[in-house]
Amino acid sequence: MKKIVVALVAVGLLGGCTGMNDTQQRALTGTVGGTAAGAVIGAIAGNAGLGAAIGAGAGLVGGLVYDHVKQSQQAAYQQGYAAGRASGSH
Repeated sequence: MKKIVVALVAVGLLGGCTGMNDTQQRALTGTVGGTAAGAVIGAIAGNAGLGAAIGAGAGLVGGLVYDHVKQSQQAAYQQGYAAGRASGSH
């Protein structure tokens, strides 16, 4: 029964991503992944709730850092593309 509930929650969360921008999607994905991993590690250590809370915070930070890296890559790509177009190279 637990697996069914977890699967339904996961489907609901993923379905809610459609109206989000990239930053919001990455933050949510990091938070959900961190929560799940933290809950598993916390359950092994004896406190799933605390583990989930710590994992959620760590996942959120990780998702935002990943988003920053992807935005920097996109900006660098756009600069290179614009420079190539300006110089007449194809």
